Amino acid sequence: MANDVRIITVAGKGGVGKTSIAATIVRLLVENYPDKKILAIDADPAVGLSTALDVEPIMSIDDIRRAIIENVEDGNTKDAIEMLGEVRYKIFDAMVEKDGFEFISVGRPETAGCYCKINSYLKEVISLLSEQFDYVVIDGEAGIEQINRRVMEKVTDLILISDPSKKGRQVVGTIKRVADELVMYDRVGVIINRLTDESLMPYITVDGLDIISYIGADNNLSSYDVQGKSIFHLPANSAVVEGVKKALQKMNVLPL
Repeated sequence: MANDVRIITVAGKGGVGKTSIAATIVRLLVENYPDKKILAIDADPAVGLSTALDVEPIMSIDDIRRAIIENVEDGNTKDAIEMLGEVRYKIFDAMVEKDGFEFISVGRPETAGCYCKINSYLKEVISLLSEQFDYVVIDGEAGIEQINRRVMEKVTDLILISDPSKKGRQVVGTIKRVADELVMYDRVGVIINRLTDESLMPYITVDGLDIISYIGADNNLSSYDVQGKSIFHLPANSAVVEGVKKALQKMNVLPL
């Protein structure tokens, strides 16, 4: 991985607003670094990031993977080898170019059967492609294992999302412990999302991890979610935009 690439991975348990925060990170990077190359990777099978960013995916990395596997299973080894040779170009074709960033979806979880060499090769290609960008934002599914297994082993910034609940914070602590074993990262921080009572802040801790931002309930975001509007249309003073900005400043991703 190139030394100057910032790879920001967002992880947390389901239902805590992880995807909205990942989309807001993309928005803030686009607004603050218009001259930089930014890649958004949707690694969550729920594919919510495309909706939040108003992207229409063309194909997913899993579509490419399944096409290769089908050729292997059909005995078309030559075709499969040719496809592997063309994977980099196929992934480029799968990227959607938007104003200020590019987008790609990893797709659904792996199908049955072990195709370790294909999976390993695809992960290697994703890592190589990421080196051509200045910032990569990965919206991961609940947990962290699939980031290592399906996308990449090394990230620079790991941002963990929880709601204020004890269960949510315990999940984040577990993800951190798993990440310590599986994923190389430089910095880690926690965002507490959907905080409805600021008086509870002194009671909210996550296994000694730094809480880099508290984000209150955001009625604007809820309304936009229902309407299917892009995160780019949210007012700049929305709770999620201001809260994510503060988190990125603490991680030294954005200037103070």
